[in-house]
Amino acid sequence: MGEIKGIPVAALLPVFIVLAGFVVYCWWDIWHQESVKFMPKWAWAIVCLVSIPLGGIVYLLAGRKG
Repeated sequence: MGEIKGIPVAALLPVFIVLAGFVVYCWWDIWHQESVKFMPKWAWAIVCLVSIPLGGIVYLLAGRKG
């Protein structure tokens, strides 16, 4: 397949799949919350996407209500 800095792409694929799944889960959770803390929902969605996985972790720990 190829290599990225000496690491086979096939070895990185599971990591990318897990990270993509984490972002999808965070987005799903944001969408299904009635309200979130500190920022609007759209802002949390952008934070979760831009800073993977830190944004999602911060959202899950601080941004969720209940």
